[in-house]
Amino acid sequence: MEITTPVLDSAFWIMAGGIALLLMMSAFFSGSETALTAASRGKLRTQADKGNRGAKRALKITEDSERLIGSVLLGNNLVNILATSLATSLLTQAFGDSGVALATLVMTLLVLIFAEVLPKTYAITAPETAASRVSGIIQIVVVLFAPVVSAVRLLVRGVLRIFGVRTDPDSQILAVREEIAGALQLGHSEGIVEKEDRDRILGALDLGERTVEEIMLHRSGIEMINADDAPAEILSQCLESNHTRLPVFKDDPENIVGVVHAKDLLRAMHAHVADSDGAPDLSKFSLSDVAKTPYFVPDTTSLDDQMRQFLKRRSHFALVVDEYGALRGLITLEDILEEIVGEITDEFDPAAEHPIRQSEDGQFLIDGAMTIRDLNRASDWNLPDEEANTVAGLVIHEAQTIPVVGQVFAFHGFRFEVMARKDNRITRLKVRPLQK
Repeated sequence: MEITTPVLDSAFWIMAGGIALLLMMSAFFSGSETALTAASRGKLRTQADKGNRGAKRALKITEDSERLIGSVLLGNNLVNILATSLATSLLTQAFGDSGVALATLVMTLLVLIFAEVLPKTYAITAPETAASRVSGIIQIVVVLFAPVVSAVRLLVRGVLRIFGVRTDPDSQILAVREEIAGALQLGHSEGIVEKEDRDRILGALDLGERTVEEIMLHRSGIEMINADDAPAEILSQCLESNHTRLPVFKDDPENIVGVVHAKDLLRAMHAHVADSDGAPDLSKFSLSDVAKTPYFVPDTTSLDDQMRQFLKRRSHFALVVDEYGALRGLITLEDILEEIVGEITDEFDPAAEHPIRQSEDGQFLIDGAMTIRDLNRASDWNLPDEEANTVAGLVIHEAQTIPVVGQVFAFHGFRFEVMARKDNRITRLKVRPLQK
């Protein structure tokens, strides 16, 4: 096959140079797309705060990812199609009809190696640096292609809507938490992130998704003061209690009339005794003088909102009520913090038995009142907590009845055996994962 002389003139080399330039532009668009989509917005924000203008531009143009990708893809396809057309024309002149097949082979190799793999490999090795460098030119491209991209976006959304698919403009914002959680889980599985660190960060991220109802102390476990008791009995109860704040009820435990802080009670009684003439007499002491107004919160309040309210009110204690105003339980600031840092104990906490113990046969003995979330965190299991807060509640929900001692159930990949029951409450369970 002979190459004719005319194709080797200046027009040939100009066209070949144009193809090379278009391949360089294609490489730029491909690398820019990878860099801007793979770059961490957190790292870009850090660089922008340090005065990096490129990082600041990259942050701005990545806010609308749909518009960015549309502009880059439009530019990339334009130069690729134009380069392929020029190559086909050039090789057809040189080799006749076989030039079409030759142009397809040559351009596929050139685009794959020099316009796709090479620039994307470079971009993925240092995405934040690459994104900062290309952000200036890409910003201009986005502005120039904005009308075309907007029209294409409307067309694409219209087609997707026909098939029942609706785009969510806030999907990137909503996906941030899942991205962080996934990175933590991956880091933990690879041994990079410690389990405690993973649990603390995930606990903080979950505060906005969980309600006070999930972690509150149920009303059956609340220690209260009867307002009608003698002052000496109230003093004795406060001194023996492990808690510094105790709700005060009158006539009925549902009727909470105040909350007493042990320190306020002792101060008031000390002042009352000091002011009395002769022998100390507490019979005239009034508990209502030291009881503070109770703070009630709905059981649907998120933990994040409740923590903010605690900090705003400079309070650590709240009573939880349902939609009918009935008492459900109580929650403290310490309860919320424990969802992040784990169990917090001090010298006044009772030395209770650990809620999880491993039996001789390798199974786990679990307190029925233990929350499913705490069990999952302690054992790295994945029991669902959508229908119940506690392990006992999960068993009752799945069994659709209140089991008796000795009953065995299998669900969610685990075997549950009821070991102890008090009244209608399951107090002890034996749990083990089912063999796969």
